[in-house]
Amino acid sequence: MSLVSPGLAAWGLMTGVAMVNSGMSVVESIAMTLLVFAGSSQLAAIPLLAAGAPALVILATAFCVNLRFVVFSAHMRPYLMHLNLWQRLCTGYLTADLSYVLFTRRYPHPAADGQGRSEQLAYLYGGLAFNWISWQSASLLGIALAHSVPVKWGLGFAGILALLGVASSLASSRLRMVSAGVAGAAAVAAFALPFHLNIVVAIAAAVALCLMAETTVRAARGEA
Repeated sequence: MSLVSPGLAAWGLMTGVAMVNSGMSVVESIAMTLLVFAGSSQLAAIPLLAAGAPALVILATAFCVNLRFVVFSAHMRPYLMHLNLWQRLCTGYLTADLSYVLFTRRYPHPAADGQGRSEQLAYLYGGLAFNWISWQSASLLGIALAHSVPVKWGLGFAGILALLGVASSLASSRLRMVSAGVAGAAAVAAFALPFHLNIVVAIAAAVALCLMAETTVRAARGEA
């Protein structure tokens, strides 16, 4: 986690600054960063909040942006099903893109015994804690310094680089690469839509492509 902490800190700092500069109060900004804890959906919701978009549009956008966590949850299920409900809920709240990627890379398969599960959980919770503390510290710092951070620092570009790093690490198959390309093309094509709905269009296009591709592959294997 220490290798990705600079990008994470820049992204969190940028998000904290963006929340205050969008017109949210300090209390609202602090509540959002502590309760939501999802940088990409926060950044997607902030301009909608500033523009006075309907609540359903804001919720739908945040939901679509965070749909990837449904996939994360399904993948993590074998690792966590022995925990009680509250532990799983807390783990779900704390899990972020980078911590998920690093954990599943280190442990591609769930442990079969108690000692192995304890080792995996120790690594997971260590990464989750580091990620949460790094993000919240940077985000709260951004909130505190929102009116003092010069735009010329390029924090927005730093945040984009952090997201690109996450996206590149997840592009581990041709289907994922193609879906990322389709999402990017759809987002650009629908850029003129109001309330940043091009993000929703991009996600819908990528999900539809993946579903069609998986259906085609399964049908081909069934015929074979």
